[in-house]
Amino acid sequence: MARATDHPEDRVSHVDHTGSPIQIELTDGMQSEEGSTGLPEAGDAIDTATFEQILEMDEDEDEREFSKSIVFDFFQQAEATFDKMDAALETRDLEQLSQLGHFLKGSSATLGLTKVKDSCEKIQHFGANKDETGTRDEPDDDVCLKRLRKTIEQAKQEFHDVEKVLRRFYHDE
Repeated sequence: MARATDHPEDRVSHVDHTGSPIQIELTDGMQSEEGSTGLPEAGDAIDTATFEQILEMDEDEDEREFSKSIVFDFFQQAEATFDKMDAALETRDLEQLSQLGHFLKGSSATLGLTKVKDSCEKIQHFGANKDETGTRDEPDDDVCLKRLRKTIEQAKQEFHDVEKVLRRFYHDE
């Protein structure tokens, strides 16, 4: 029998269509074989092992209703978050940008969207007046805002690239 583990990395966070958080716990039996997803080539934009764990939760591999709902909810969530980031850039709200970067980093990591996750981590750091690694302070808000503008645009492009791949995967182009 599969048993849930006590490791935080074995939990998948998801927000349902009402905005309520759902915590999904992966179990030992939810391991999968590399390459069984049939995902179109996404390079290093998607961590296949992580995404396959989401796919393992689908009851019907042909319909993939559960994983599709998680992925499509993420699409809406990401778009709304990018809109909030744009507004926070206009008001120069670094703290809000850091929080939004942190939020979207977690959501994209849950799905294995590595490039989006990495860019969002940089957004989180720049918003906290740090360098891209989060190790050095950057006291100049203007420098951070310039970096944020560039990194947010990069994250949006990475998101749209992986969104195309996933829409193709779910036959929703």
